[in-house]
Amino acid sequence: MNTPRHRCRLAIFADYHQFYVWDPVTSGQQAPENWSDQDVANRVKVIPGVVVACPVRQMTVPVEVGIWDSEPQVVFNAWQHVAEAPLATTGKIEIHECTGGSHACFTVEPGEYTVRALFRGLDTLSEDGLDGKDFYEIQIWKARCAGLRIIRKWE
Repeated sequence: MNTPRHRCRLAIFADYHQFYVWDPVTSGQQAPENWSDQDVANRVKVIPGVVVACPVRQMTVPVEVGIWDSEPQVVFNAWQHVAEAPLATTGKIEIHECTGGSHACFTVEPGEYTVRALFRGLDTLSEDGLDGKDFYEIQIWKARCAGLRIIRKWE
């Protein structure tokens, strides 16, 4: 089993139920503004240079990010929702809050990457939606990804 080249644990404020994995140059640090019901159901939205992950809470959530040399192995049944999306980068990948700042920035080889967003604990939210044991993992590796793919869908 391979291990990530970089790994970090973050506490990200998911304002508007979102945070970004983006190339600051390619994205122009602009997130998508047009959302469909399908985008919301997918919990991930993609535009050039940006992958948006959408946690279930609009609070500070735990996120683990890993940069891998090759596709990491995953037991998909351990996760409630899994999506993969493409990200083209000029050599920087940044984890960024919706209305806040950058939490992590990685220097990588320029090219095409796959971003896998994994979600669990989605059914642990308190009645008011403020507390929960939800957890999010972002796995990134250099490989072409044809487009957004939902591997497991949580309803």
